[in-house]
Amino acid sequence: MQTTTTLPLKSTGLAPKLMLCLAATWLVWGSTYLAIKMALVSLPPFLQMGSRFLVAGVLLAGWMRWRGTPWPDRRQWLHALVIGGLMLGGGMGGTATAEVTVGSGLVVAFIAVMPLMIAGLNLLWGEKPTRMESLGIAFGLVGVLLLTQGQGFGASPAGLVAISVACASWAVGSVLSQRNLPLAPGAMGFASEMLAGGAVLMALSLIDGETLPERIEPQAVWAWAYLVVFGSLIAFNAYMVLLAEASAGLASSYSFVNPVIAMLLGVTLAGEHISGHEWLAAGVVLVGVVLRLMGRARAAH
Repeated sequence: MQTTTTLPLKSTGLAPKLMLCLAATWLVWGSTYLAIKMALVSLPPFLQMGSRFLVAGVLLAGWMRWRGTPWPDRRQWLHALVIGGLMLGGGMGGTATAEVTVGSGLVVAFIAVMPLMIAGLNLLWGEKPTRMESLGIAFGLVGVLLLTQGQGFGASPAGLVAISVACASWAVGSVLSQRNLPLAPGAMGFASEMLAGGAVLMALSLIDGETLPERIEPQAVWAWAYLVVFGSLIAFNAYMVLLAEASAGLASSYSFVNPVIAMLLGVTLAGEHISGHEWLAAGVVLVGVVLRLMGRARAAH
């Protein structure tokens, strides 16, 4: 989560496996941000994320070992530690930390700038954006600037810092996993990343002095279980498959669907308030993402 620089589009369309992976990252991931928010009522951010990925990693690694898959070698474990530390430790840990003070809908709207950040990082490898992609990057940056002036991030500087760190960590981890630090083949590589990233998150939890409350709310338990099964075992692994077998642009396309789902769920189920200014800012970000993806699709033909 192989280097590929063009969308894997053929005359017959995307392979069924990639279509299923896209559906998982587009639809399932959009709902996980609300689940993170619901779990925060009892489970602090790093502890919540760390335990989630450790459990998912143990389950997936155990299943693969039962099927005869060997453990990753020492170098692959080191890669898993770096990528897991960036994507899960910094990325997911920062996201959960941001949601302590900022609504889930606004957090995921900010995350929609991810493909633009990945495009910028790919410049280091000489992969220059097309004119339409450059326009998309400009729209995305303007949208993010507008979003940070809204009620949510404007009232929470700590939340803004946390989500900025999360986005940067996730983008760097995604690019490095595709170009420089390959994991073990297949699902065992994903399991090793979740185990290593989960360990980093638990270390951050210990450093931050996080503790469990005397009473854990049932909704937090159900939300945590949803994150383990749907967020980690299904959606996260689907994203890793896309990173391994498709372009970074296609893999990150979830970011123009997730904000819509997350913002609607946050408003309807969690009673979050999103101002007209913030809806507008999110819309500008999404326009930028769509332009970026359209530019990449044109370059592929």
